[in-house]
Amino acid sequence: MNAVLAHLGVSLRLHFRNRMALLYGYLFPLIFLVAFWVLYRHEKIPLLRHMGELLTVAALGGACFGLPTTLVSERERGVWRRYKLSPVPTWAFVASTVVARYLIILTAGLLQLGLALAIGMTFPEHPLSLFVAFTFVAFAFIGLGLVIAALADNVPAVQALGQCIFLPMLIIGGVAVQLAALPAWAQHVSAFFPGRYAVEAIQGAFTGRGLAGARFSLLALALVGFAGCLAGARLFRWDAQQRFANLRGRAWLLVAVAAWVAVGLIAEARGRIAIPVDKEVSPPASQPAPAPAPAPAPTTPLATAPAPVAPAPVAPVATTPATTPAPRPLTPPPPAPPEPAWAKLTRADAEALDYQVPPDNGIVSPFAAPDEEPEDFMKEQVDGVRNKIATWPPGSDGDDLRCIRNLLYIAAVPDAIQMPVERYLPRVVYNHLIDTYPKEKLIKILTYIAQTPEQGMVITDISDLGIEGAAGDPMVVRERAYLYAIKMVARLTGRKQE
Repeated sequence: MNAVLAHLGVSLRLHFRNRMALLYGYLFPLIFLVAFWVLYRHEKIPLLRHMGELLTVAALGGACFGLPTTLVSERERGVWRRYKLSPVPTWAFVASTVVARYLIILTAGLLQLGLALAIGMTFPEHPLSLFVAFTFVAFAFIGLGLVIAALADNVPAVQALGQCIFLPMLIIGGVAVQLAALPAWAQHVSAFFPGRYAVEAIQGAFTGRGLAGARFSLLALALVGFAGCLAGARLFRWDAQQRFANLRGRAWLLVAVAAWVAVGLIAEARGRIAIPVDKEVSPPASQPAPAPAPAPAPTTPLATAPAPVAPAPVAPVATTPATTPAPRPLTPPPPAPPEPAWAKLTRADAEALDYQVPPDNGIVSPFAAPDEEPEDFMKEQVDGVRNKIATWPPGSDGDDLRCIRNLLYIAAVPDAIQMPVERYLPRVVYNHLIDTYPKEKLIKILTYIAQTPEQGMVITDISDLGIEGAAGDPMVVRERAYLYAIKMVARLTGRKQE
């Protein structure tokens, strides 16, 4: 144990003297955080919905680049060959290296979290779950870093191998690109990458149910980490003269690969690949109430004919006078429907909206100018939406408030998943609205939507309009619809000149 602690102290001191390790361990994650903040600073709580991605990047940078770079550079300088002369077992050096790297990654994560809190993010919903989840993530990626260090014969090889794993995990592994924005084949491929489970486990501690909703992700990370550490320890090299191609026991590399494959196959078997879509389903139309049976018409008794006169003089029988029909009771008219809440709004309510929204040429809620035409590869999609929008059921069936709110989602969904066509569809929606609804009525309804963005159901899939792709987070779609409602009110009231 003394040897482990001594080597742990040496590893930490060497780390803080290595500029390249500090770059990958601390500066690289902070660059990602600043970039995400610039992209999503207009969200109500900045960065909260992206901390799973950001902390995963921090762990990836420290484990897949920092750890193998340190190990291989020390091996090239002969540091590990001198360690071999000491009477300390290999496992002690590997264990202390893993613990040192975990502490480094943990401090990098704390630095990133502290900066996010400083720029306006709220505290995680489940802080203890966050610590546990981040520990599992760090363990999984440290195992991956040990494998990279075993495969690489020199530091440039570490950079090449790290990029071969890092970039695919960012793009199709669910780390930097939301899974809902990926095509179906990429969502299946992502099941074989531990980055997907890292994001799910960490994000669940911020905005989900904590560990209760991340059991499979934690199990997948533990399996990948154990397999990586085992393979990395068995393939460990003390001397730079030992080349991986000449190394015995290279089959241990299959243990790490088998863990990735096993996790992906289990996820496929358990149906964990599909991304849930909260596509709105219109409530079934009410069945018309059966028509009431017609009330029987009041019967008017016939007048009784006078009795015939007997031959003998008798007193005449009085006739019964005809009965006057009773008047039919009057049915009160049905009560007038209550006035909708939006109808009570005034221009003053529209003027009171918060018009501090992202610019039209920005990344969030872009809005094409009236004379701006889409490029050729997007023109077909825009024209398809323009031709179908008038008969699109969610935007034409129901009351005006519901229809207009649903039409805003045509602009909000592509914006939420950052599709190339995102800046042109808001103009299509806006033109359709001003052609369909009276101006004053439209201003009131859009103002009400901007005042109550949390109301109504959310449509996250508009594939029936020819726009493929579904937004995974309904809250992002709500937020984008809120921004577009304000932008359209600004145009209708003259605050935005075009």
